[in-house]
Amino acid sequence: MFKKSTWLHLRIPFSYFLLPVFLFALAVSVNINPTSIVIVLVALHIFLYPASNGFNSYFDKDIDSIGGLKNPPPVSKGLYYVSLAFDVTAVALGLMINYDFAIMLVIYGLVSKAYSHPSIRLKKHPVTSWLVAGFFQGCFTFLMVYVGLNDFSITTVLNPTVLTPAILTSMILWGSYPMTQIYQHQADKERGDITLSYKLGINGTFYFTAIMFAISTLGFLYYFQTYYSFSYWLDFLIALSPVLLYFTIWFIQVRQDASKANYTRTMWLNFISATCLNAFFVYFFLDSSQLIQAIQGGF
Repeated sequence: MFKKSTWLHLRIPFSYFLLPVFLFALAVSVNINPTSIVIVLVALHIFLYPASNGFNSYFDKDIDSIGGLKNPPPVSKGLYYVSLAFDVTAVALGLMINYDFAIMLVIYGLVSKAYSHPSIRLKKHPVTSWLVAGFFQGCFTFLMVYVGLNDFSITTVLNPTVLTPAILTSMILWGSYPMTQIYQHQADKERGDITLSYKLGINGTFYFTAIMFAISTLGFLYYFQTYYSFSYWLDFLIALSPVLLYFTIWFIQVRQDASKANYTRTMWLNFISATCLNAFFVYFFLDSSQLIQAIQGGF
């Protein structure tokens, strides 16, 4: 059960790429405390996400590169049991906050399992899997984190001030999700998993992501101008400028040589995007909560 391959397939470091959703929800939260921050962060990023990774890896039995694991080792039955144990641990941590948060953890876990489980296997359905993955890793997770951090019930967060940023997280993920599949076309085809990226083609995936990025950027303009200030949108654009630069250079390279659409370059895009978004949302949290001003004032 505790083989090295099991821990590799859990891909705990890969949770870093999903950290922007947590940080965004933290930045707009109104009723948080350090204990809640730690519990929610550990429940999601140490247990829930790795549980999903491990469970899906067990059923996928990948031999080609997957997100966060360039050379995946063979899976064992122990991976299946460890992933379930991680799920249970995540829910147990959720119960330390409230029932709503714990129930949302259960729902996320069940939906994530449908992605690769042979009885459902959403991966075989390009549009459905894209919609479901983007919604649950984005909007649903944002609301889940918000409920956990603030110790609220789900009914209290169904208002525009919370739903708007939640939807924006899904917009970003709907744009970036096909890019994470761009190097897996052949492996997915051989397994019978027709992803959205495969349907779009390599060049089409780049165009699709660019369009979705433009739409989500306009969405952030509306959000910051409506609820905060226009200056935050400018800061958002500056923070993401390295992503746009890398994306543009990479696309030019791929247009000249399609083999450049590979695992290594995809992971670099993921890393740069996550790092830039994480940095911005940390700044947004510190500035909008006036913690920066408090620190500067000597408090």
